[in-house]
Amino acid sequence: MAVTAILATGCAPGAMAPDILATPRPPVVAPEPSPEDSDPAPIGEPTSPAPTVVSSPIFTPTSRPTPTLTSSPVLSPEPSPSPEPQPTPAETETVRPEPEAPPAPPALLEQGASGDSVRDLQHRLLQLEWFEGKITGSYGDATRLAVEGFQTKRGLRATGAVDQATLDVLNAMTRQPTQDEMYNVLRPGPAILAPGSQGDDVKDLQARLKQIGWFHDAIAETYGPKTTEAVRGFQEKRQIPVTGEVDQRTLDRLYGMTRKPTSDELNNVVPEKAPTPAMVLDDRCLQGRVICISKSQRRLAWVIDGKIQSTMDVRFGSVQTPTRNGVFSVYWKSRDHVSSLYDSPMPFALFFSGGQAVHYSADFAARGYDGASHGCVNVRDKQAVMALFDASREGDKVVVYQ
Repeated sequence: MAVTAILATGCAPGAMAPDILATPRPPVVAPEPSPEDSDPAPIGEPTSPAPTVVSSPIFTPTSRPTPTLTSSPVLSPEPSPSPEPQPTPAETETVRPEPEAPPAPPALLEQGASGDSVRDLQHRLLQLEWFEGKITGSYGDATRLAVEGFQTKRGLRATGAVDQATLDVLNAMTRQPTQDEMYNVLRPGPAILAPGSQGDDVKDLQARLKQIGWFHDAIAETYGPKTTEAVRGFQEKRQIPVTGEVDQRTLDRLYGMTRKPTSDELNNVVPEKAPTPAMVLDDRCLQGRVICISKSQRRLAWVIDGKIQSTMDVRFGSVQTPTRNGVFSVYWKSRDHVSSLYDSPMPFALFFSGGQAVHYSADFAARGYDGASHGCVNVRDKQAVMALFDASREGDKVVVYQ
């Protein structure tokens, strides 16, 4: 009988116990087979003796039956969508805030203020000819404009209000006003020249008054009625006690506005004038009745149908108060006009644009181009502007050009 190996059970079909695979069995000696149990040898083949030793069988694990699977269609995995490229955010430019302007220095005096401090301010500005008229003690438009002009001229911050820097510069350039000056109390001083005086000092006085349009007669050595009248007019204009006599205040103010007369002026020698070049007219001045005003030539021409009737020197507004360019018309004539804003005379005024007018200016006659107007067109030739005033009519064209 063949030897049967006993296997452990309990494993899955086709699996072998782990200990059988790991530990070999000792050899088994088989007994001699009996003839009954032997198969007959095939005919024609030699019979070999059977081996006497049988080694332990080597068990090959039975392969597990492969289950038959019904094939299903293999679905290829859908390709995952490629991520859309995200736009790279553009580099944002860093906006740096503009540096803030430094704050205006605190105002010591400004529009709306009143009192003795304002009176002191106004008189100091009056000394420098930035302020005109009576001392009021009220900080109004005239005071603000005077302060703004002073600040601009001196390279200070032009606010129209008085800060410490403005006050320091103004005080350094002026003297302390007297109580009478601050309250418009005019007291004449002792007379230096008076009616009846004679000599070279009288001639000098007359020549200086003639330079600024107050004296019109021939220069003489005698202080007569014409000289007295001229002195009174000058004193009234300059807020000096009106006496017709020359005191130190009158003389100082007159000297401050005039130059030393030449020998010809003192002796009534009239120099020959060089011929004045013809004025170049703007094309808009060639038809009709036109007051033609050129800023670059600093001249005014009265023109009728393209023909120049007369010309005169003119002066214009400052950078802060410029004279407007353009085509206008005379809308109002005022022979003895006085400025409502500055309380200053504007004789023979021909208004053409808002408050701007052509008019005579004694200041222009005295100082020439050292000063400026508040926007008006100043004429220093009194006779010429008087003739223009009489010849012009409301509605006449006014052309102001560069």
